[in-house]
Amino acid sequence: MTHRGELAEYERQFRRSGLPLFIEDYSASEDIFTRAAPFLALVFVGEMLGATELEWPLLLNVASAAAGLAILVIAFGLVNRVRNRGFFSLPHSVGRPELAAFVVIPALLPLIFGMQWWQTLALMAANAGLLVLVYLVVGFGLFPTVFWAITRIADELAASLGRLVRALPLLLIFSLVLFVNAEMWQMFGTMPRAFVWVVVALLLGLGLTFLALRAPGLVRELEGDLNTSGRALSRRQRLNVGLTLIVSQALQVLVVSSGVGAFFVAFGVFAVTPEVAEAWAGTPGAWSYPFDLLGHDVEITETLLRVAGGMAAITGLYYAISIWTDATYRDEFLDAVTGEMRDVFQARTRYLELRAIPAGDTGPEVDSVP
Repeated sequence: MTHRGELAEYERQFRRSGLPLFIEDYSASEDIFTRAAPFLALVFVGEMLGATELEWPLLLNVASAAAGLAILVIAFGLVNRVRNRGFFSLPHSVGRPELAAFVVIPALLPLIFGMQWWQTLALMAANAGLLVLVYLVVGFGLFPTVFWAITRIADELAASLGRLVRALPLLLIFSLVLFVNAEMWQMFGTMPRAFVWVVVALLLGLGLTFLALRAPGLVRELEGDLNTSGRALSRRQRLNVGLTLIVSQALQVLVVSSGVGAFFVAFGVFAVTPEVAEAWAGTPGAWSYPFDLLGHDVEITETLLRVAGGMAAITGLYYAISIWTDATYRDEFLDAVTGEMRDVFQARTRYLELRAIPAGDTGPEVDSVP
């Protein structure tokens, strides 16, 4: 394998592992927004609909959309000319001028065709937010990170269940007492549906925040144990490693929470009759699904799912905190992650050595990329 090919193979390995920032000279214009350029171009063209209005006749909307598309194409061509490119050429790198055009130009269409200032400002904010999202997803390899975490979810789930079993006595008693509490059913049964989602999101978000606050210390430990390259990780690289650890832990918490929620749905079907559920919650809920089970009439109700979802979120928060505050659980997770990360850090060491070798010199004989 050639020098350049071996470097490219290591960089692909970093991306597959969800650690693209281990690539040296990783830049937003060359490696993030340029890779996302087809998606951004599709959004850019689709925003020609900002020139239309629901109240307008169909033909007028078609004409306005066509005019909006023409404005976008002409504006794109002018940006190309400013950047010394052909009028209709596609950019090989997406820099600040292209990003500014993506945010501003489509947002001007509602202003041009309808003098809608608020819609213009909202579209600019939405486009800017989309660029931030693209930077996080592509720049920090969120999709490869999730895929990496999913590929090892079976091992992590087995480890999670082992930790959960040891925490089960206290956790189960705590959860069951809450589940058969009438106040819990009243709270989730009478709460507006949107508020239920907000409460569950707050509980899960609190657990995710706790994981994020604990991650930097674990990253420093991993770097101290595994970094043999002699070059410390940059701040962005530490953030990339931390994000990988957070995603791995978050998937564990999500799997455990989903399992607990399913358990309480099944437990509620058997143990909480519709009459008892309505007496506790004060409402039967907006819908119910009755069916026959072992010769008895049972039903799954919206209220049951609300309470089971709340219990799942509370359990997830408890589990997220316990696996970091309990030294045994934390050491087990650290041992598992160390094994996974060791290969990546070793690859980074060889990668940095290769970059230090001139392109025409292969340097000393070394093993190939694993």
